[in-house]
Amino acid sequence: MLRLRHLLSCRSRALLVLLCSFAGAPLAHAWGNEGHRFINRLAASTLPADAPAFLRSDAAVEEIEYLGPEPDRWRSPAEPELNAAQAPEHFIDLEPADALGPLPHNRFDFEARVFSTGQRPEKIGLQPWETTEVWERLKAALREYRALAAAGQDTRPTEQAAIFYAGWLGHYVGDGSQPLHTTIQYNGWVGPNPNGYTTAHAIHWEFEGPFVAANIQAANVEPKMTTARAIDGDLFTAYVAYLRQTATYVERVYQLEKAGGFVGSGSSESRQFAAERLAAGASMLRDMIYTAWIESSKPVSNPHAESPAGGSAKGR
Repeated sequence: MLRLRHLLSCRSRALLVLLCSFAGAPLAHAWGNEGHRFINRLAASTLPADAPAFLRSDAAVEEIEYLGPEPDRWRSPAEPELNAAQAPEHFIDLEPADALGPLPHNRFDFEARVFSTGQRPEKIGLQPWETTEVWERLKAALREYRALAAAGQDTRPTEQAAIFYAGWLGHYVGDGSQPLHTTIQYNGWVGPNPNGYTTAHAIHWEFEGPFVAANIQAANVEPKMTTARAIDGDLFTAYVAYLRQTATYVERVYQLEKAGGFVGSGSSESRQFAAERLAAGASMLRDMIYTAWIESSKPVSNPHAESPAGGSAKGR
């Protein structure tokens, strides 16, 4: 697992850049490579001291950082089924989602609601459900780690699984800190436009890609992170609240673009804004990883126990 980062050679990375350039404007991949790596590295390297040591090791931090852009590596025309299935998991357009009522905890309940209105879930996005599901994978791996450690057994396989889940989780939490991943205004203003915001399909990548890569460093981001904490209450509810907070900055992105804030070195305001959004993603990711660790200590019911009706509670 920790050698996974070596699979992409310098030649293959150069080829990927060439192919993206040939294809024209990149797809809406939040934060680009650099931003996602910032978020994952800062989250992993600032975990509280009572988080497990294996998650805080230099090797784990390096792997979690590498995995930050991983789901974007799955968005290639070379894997069309994978690309189509997981592309909606990077965003949610809150305007049409909220028009259907409160967001349910279960992905399938939301999809059924969308289909019942004649719409398609992949057009609205599935971001909070994918993020929660990956977080639950991490929590389950950490629970297994606790059990193996308590029994004096080898924990290395589950450690590597947890590191992968933490890195994978980071991508979606990072996406959730980019305002244009929460709105129908994701890449050029649509509908009434009294403030004359750009309608060109360029703002998304200009902000999160070249601008961040050229102007933002981890040292600009870390001081803006919040104090580490465990998230209280229901995780899905807390994560949706995080997305809604991110969505309050949608118009700010357009205001900064209109003022030339994403051209070249931009402005002090645009650089600060980008650093703040990256810090929000890193802070939330760190807190979600830590919360998974805390929650993994809680006992769970036996999934193989008999149901009240006398049948097995186990699924197929």
